[in-house]
Amino acid sequence: MTGFIHSTESFGTVDGPGVRFVIFMQGCPMRCLYCHNPDTWEIGAGTVRTVEDLLNEYASCREFYKTGGITVTGGEPLLQIEFVTELFEAARRRGIHTCLDTSGALFDPYNENTVQKFVRLCSCTDLIMLDIKHIDDDGHRKLTGRSNRNILAFAEFLRDRNIPLWVRHVIVPGINDDDALLHRLGYFLGGLNDLKALDVLPYHTMGEAKYKSLGIAYPLKGVPPASRELAAHAKDVIMEGIRDRLRKTGETEGKQ
Repeated sequence: MTGFIHSTESFGTVDGPGVRFVIFMQGCPMRCLYCHNPDTWEIGAGTVRTVEDLLNEYASCREFYKTGGITVTGGEPLLQIEFVTELFEAARRRGIHTCLDTSGALFDPYNENTVQKFVRLCSCTDLIMLDIKHIDDDGHRKLTGRSNRNILAFAEFLRDRNIPLWVRHVIVPGINDDDALLHRLGYFLGGLNDLKALDVLPYHTMGEAKYKSLGIAYPLKGVPPASRELAAHAKDVIMEGIRDRLRKTGETEGKQ
């Protein structure tokens, strides 16, 4: 099987545990206003690679990946779910830790064929990094062009299968930094007993130059980068929402 690949990175340190071989898949259905990789949007572009080819590239530096593994990101890797599944199954046979970095937007809990594809993928995935970009559906549509309903359903699907989950949330000033929304996000996350880590990341403008080089108008022109202090405050509020959900769950269980 072949896949459309944007690029690879040999020594990724922020895409899962340890040092990792990172594969950037080509193609994305979302148009996040703060996306810093617009060159990955086009579907059917990129370089055609095989599973064996990518695993051979991994093997060429495998001595550096003793505590890491392979991370597949994008773009949106689930546009090519069959290829990613075949890659992860082959990696598992070689004892390689597999991590998927996704928006979850292509999950559809009402489509049995889609669900079965995700079940197969999860059976060979050690960790999923899920970007939850906005907890409010209307806000999510404005920020990304798509609903968040399937994304939240995907998080619950992973919880029900006890797949280790690492959630990332980018804070954009004036868009998703409201305390009520952040608490609501935390309350949702508090219901995910497979949650292993939470990264709250400050929005930055480093992608603006890439938009200019591609001749694309930058959607968040004039929006300032988020400060570390804002991101730290946002994480505190999200964590309070998580604790509130856990307290309520404990109280409910205590009454049973």
